[in-house]
Amino acid sequence: TNNNRKLRIMKRIIFIQLIIVCSIISSVAQTNYYETTKTFVENGYTYQCDVPAYKLITLYNKANQYTYVDQKVNATGELVPIDGMPDTFEDDDWTKNKCYEIVENAFSAEQKSRMKGRGITIAMYISSTTGKVIEVNFQFTTFNPAATIPLSVYRQIETNLKNYVWFTPTNYGKSLNYIFLGWRYEFE
Repeated sequence: TNNNRKLRIMKRIIFIQLIIVCSIISSVAQTNYYETTKTFVENGYTYQCDVPAYKLITLYNKANQYTYVDQKVNATGELVPIDGMPDTFEDDDWTKNKCYEIVENAFSAEQKSRMKGRGITIAMYISSTTGKVIEVNFQFTTFNPAATIPLSVYRQIETNLKNYVWFTPTNYGKSLNYIFLGWRYEFE
């Protein structure tokens, strides 16, 4: 019985070591695509990844025009206040859910599992005249598992938001150079 006990202990030790090795291999195998500032040229599109010293990535289509442009009132040129801004959209009951659905459907089950408990910030720049999403960018840190997600996933989100989401701007919204809408998507 003493030999059986030793054998069980050895099996447990080997099993634990195997789990540790598999975990290490899995974490090392994840490529961080966005560690440094760089330009990605892919299948018909070009993305820019900006990584400042504080490691908060901004990932966006290189064709974007508003990523670093202040939101302003067209007639006066005054900056749009961050707090206390009038409503920019008419009420609707479908856009929020559609945006979440697009993001949710872009990630594989394995990617969602890797992202569990973490999130990404998604920013949409919306035409003040048409209400259509015209630009999208993403923010996350270099140490977030989102940095291991291939560019094609972010491209899919951008394309689907542009194709399947639109808003109805209010009169105030129509007075702006663009309408900004951002949110943090958390993976559960």
